[in-house]
Amino acid sequence: MATPVVDSTAASSPAESAAAAPEIVPAPEIEIPEGVKDEKSKARFMELATQAKEAVGRDITALADRGYFKGEEILRCADNGIEPLVPKPQTSNNKAAGLFDKSDFVYLEVDDAYRCPAGERAIRRMTVVENGMTLHKYWSTACRQCPLKPKCTTGVERRIARWEHEAVLERMQDRLHQRPQAARERRQTVEHPFGTLKAWMGATHFLMRTLPKVRTEMSLHVLAYNMKRVC
Repeated sequence: MATPVVDSTAASSPAESAAAAPEIVPAPEIEIPEGVKDEKSKARFMELATQAKEAVGRDITALADRGYFKGEEILRCADNGIEPLVPKPQTSNNKAAGLFDKSDFVYLEVDDAYRCPAGERAIRRMTVVENGMTLHKYWSTACRQCPLKPKCTTGVERRIARWEHEAVLERMQDRLHQRPQAARERRQTVEHPFGTLKAWMGATHFLMRTLPKVRTEMSLHVLAYNMKRVC
């Protein structure tokens, strides 16, 4: 199915987007539908972004919600001329328990070490491979006598894990900080088309059955939407 193109001036809609719907791609930025949570769908981020890049014929910026955050996919995008903008999920167990979060530790690139909230340095101690990812582990020997330890960890020392390609994620986070309006832009371009299409399709959504026929039906709906926007 060809990737349709729409303008980026659409207003937001209260209707929720459907993660299974096709990608509606404005150039030079693309927005990936929200609602994705499972690992299989996260792994499609690079695939969808690549399709959009081929459709517009140049490097792009890919916007997506937190559900698409996966380090390996973000790295693949960065290595293939796609600038990803995906917020990191707020799922810190330490923060939920009232302890210092990883964001409270400052990475010192020159020294390859972390500075903790108490001002101590956690240096690299070991490297492990977990779930196919190479992680460096950092900690400090000053943890046992630290007065802030009750706010930091319940273990012997606080250990910080750093992915070998963590710098890619940090650069993406810097871009997100520079563009706080990015999430609103994504909603304005994505939610309105999906909400309008769902309203047109009615309660039954698709009339056809089997994936090839449903794809064709959805392509016709998207084509009609784009034609109406142009007229």
